Amino acid sequence: MRSLKTAVIGVGYFGEFHAHKYAVLPQVELVAVADIDPARAGAVASDLDVRGVTDYRDLLGVVDAVSIAVPTAVHYEVARAFLEAGAHVLVEKPMTDDPATARALVDLSKAKARVLQVGHIERFSGARLALHDVISEPMFVDCQRVAPFKARGSDINVILDMMIHDLDFVLDLVKAPIRDIDAIGVPIVSDEEDIANARIRFANGCVASITASRVSRKTERVIRLFQHDAYVRIDLHEKKLQVVRKLAADVDTGALRLEANEYPIDEGDPLMREIEAFIAAIVDGTPPLVSGEDGLRAIQCAIAITDQMRTWAKTVRRTESAVSQ
Repeated sequence: MRSLKTAVIGVGYFGEFHAHKYAVLPQVELVAVADIDPARAGAVASDLDVRGVTDYRDLLGVVDAVSIAVPTAVHYEVARAFLEAGAHVLVEKPMTDDPATARALVDLSKAKARVLQVGHIERFSGARLALHDVISEPMFVDCQRVAPFKARGSDINVILDMMIHDLDFVLDLVKAPIRDIDAIGVPIVSDEEDIANARIRFANGCVASITASRVSRKTERVIRLFQHDAYVRIDLHEKKLQVVRKLAADVDTGALRLEANEYPIDEGDPLMREIEAFIAAIVDGTPPLVSGEDGLRAIQCAIAITDQMRTWAKTVRRTESAVSQ
């Protein structure tokens, strides 16, 4: 089989990492990178000895597959163009900024029989892989993802910027329809919401509480999961996994017995695993681990949270106005 001709569209902070992964993969030939910043496109292209362009449209019909790491607002435009040109697409999270355009990409990828994978990299983390043999039926999930403010990503709210990682993580684990959502959030330093909390109730009884903040003084990424026989704490920042299991009661006293173990998380290279899965889906014809439908589901949940959050904010403002009169 000939090498797949690939390109990366958008070689800023994260896109450059994509380009370096493609450059060393077998069955893949990185032929170009694209970025609207000529200096950035030229520097990465020179480093990897590939073609550099400032207009992604110059690569339509030239490549077999692309990673798209441009700003979220243009994900739909760029992904649609490459799918229509017959290329397979790996688009960074969030897939788009609204469910209608996400649905359109899913439908287009099916019509063109092309792989559409979404870059929810937490699915490829060592922590997620370690959970396969631990969690079977979570009943309560608590996610905390906080970090200092960075201008990168502040063109969208904290739900689409940060919380969406945990939304996809939880939706994949629970595998049940959402029953209802409560959410609150406020802007602090940007024009979009910078801190938010969502409480999601699923049809199977599971409840997830998810908090995201990009105005913290520290970085913390912790997930706690509870099911009938176990408690799991994942520290994604410190790379630690703690598992507390309920054992059979003591045969003599009937006392409850617990077994606690802590393991380091072997993170490996999640981005390389993500791109290898994308290439495998193209070559083998198997469904991608994080499909367009998964990306759509995460967007639908994120927008539902945003709507709830803004409804709450309007209610608060109306209440404050009534009290002040």
